[in-house]
Amino acid sequence: MDAGPRAGAVVRPVPGAEDRPLRIALLTYKGNPFCGGQGVYVRHLSRELARLGHSVEVIGAQPYPVLDGGVPLTELPSLDLYRQPDPFRTPRREEFRDWVDALEVATMWTGGFPEPLTFSLRARRHLLARQGEFDVVHDNQTLGYGLLGDLGAPLVTTIHHPITVDRELELKAATGAGRRASVRRWYAFTRMQKRVARRLPSVLTVSGSSRQEIVEHLGVPDERITVVHIGADTDLWSPDPAVPEVPGRIVTTSSADVPLKGLIHLVEALAKLRTEHPAAHLVVVGKRAEDGPVARAIERYGLGGAVRFVKGVTDAELVDLVRSAQVACVPSLYEGFSLPAAEAMATGTPLVATTGGAIPEVAGPDGETCLAVPPGDAGALAAALGRLLDDPALRTRLGAAGRARVLDRFTWARAARGTAELYREAVARGTGARPVPAGPAAGAARPAPGAPAATRPVAEPLAGGAARLAPEPLAGAPLDVLDRELLDRELLDRDVLHRESRPPSC
Repeated sequence: MDAGPRAGAVVRPVPGAEDRPLRIALLTYKGNPFCGGQGVYVRHLSRELARLGHSVEVIGAQPYPVLDGGVPLTELPSLDLYRQPDPFRTPRREEFRDWVDALEVATMWTGGFPEPLTFSLRARRHLLARQGEFDVVHDNQTLGYGLLGDLGAPLVTTIHHPITVDRELELKAATGAGRRASVRRWYAFTRMQKRVARRLPSVLTVSGSSRQEIVEHLGVPDERITVVHIGADTDLWSPDPAVPEVPGRIVTTSSADVPLKGLIHLVEALAKLRTEHPAAHLVVVGKRAEDGPVARAIERYGLGGAVRFVKGVTDAELVDLVRSAQVACVPSLYEGFSLPAAEAMATGTPLVATTGGAIPEVAGPDGETCLAVPPGDAGALAAALGRLLDDPALRTRLGAAGRARVLDRFTWARAARGTAELYREAVARGTGARPVPAGPAAGAARPAPGAPAATRPVAEPLAGGAARLAPEPLAGAPLDVLDRELLDRELLDRDVLHRESRPPSC
């Protein structure tokens, strides 16, 4: 799909605005580049936007993103309640700075995931304190109430895929009423994200499949959504004949017990595959779960010596790991795009992938650029993996075709150009965050003229051009422009006060 303005869009350019560099605030409530696609997205998109001449500032919370090309980072710290080695920690009294911190802890204590909401509130305060400094605000799937209303600049939001898809798959995999209640409570923030998404004037997504899911799951009108494919860093992810191929090696990127990623089906496929290919073994880029369905499957099939998990590797080490594999595999039940597929293909490593979600958009036709199998089918996975391990010529042909496909369609430079076009469309329209203002809750009081504004955090410079928000005094007054009716519904909508929970999945 084209990345430019949507068909039929009426765009009235500001004189001279077509070519001038834009000042971009790129928001990311979670930016770890080694755990999930959001951090990868922010890292590479910000770098390529800067290469186009735009001024990009990333504003993020823990885990902070790693940025390239001199892109500055403003740290907007949360209480970091899920950090290792003490996830679900209770902060010390002196760590509390304001009512948003209290809200963050209270939501965690009751089994919910607070970060999209609390980051949006902090980001709102920060942006309003810096009005006039940005031409456009780009939210990377926070979808929090704090981003409704006027932020001082037009808002563009990326939705990689609706998290409601993850919620449905985890509920299907949950066993027992207690576990299902915990999953529902954890994903309660998706109700907020639905409400916010419907009010957004400009949504960017990464695939046609995700576009359809956003329409169906979130209720966003199709005409407000633009597809801009993302891609691989094709300079880093490239073939290197000097890296030796390891016989039987299969590599995948996955979180051990996230049903969405389908790792358990790949483990079952490996058990079948090793009956005919004893050298077959699996390297998983991700954290090993010491207990859970995947760990139990590895033990049940006697695969302790055939499955290895790696984490904390450098970019260069990760690329060499993929280059060394005879086959790369994406066993996911659903993907909004699938960066691992694009990156593996960019190295020339042949790919076996499911047809879940947007994966076929990336991986291409079965037998031409990959081998495609139905999601959740361990037998089909085993057959496709065995076919590639047995056929060096097929591996060579698919590997070359896969890299050519990525170079033609899925690069970060191309993604940055398409994203910048959407920014210019938003700036030309001069839209705020909501096409139809909802207004304050009935009976809500407004500040009297001349009343002092609520205390806002002040950004202090850090080494290397970064900035950190200084701790602010406790502030009892919520933001005067926040839609309080929606916030109250989120705070009171506690269908299950269940303490069993877990950290956000990687």
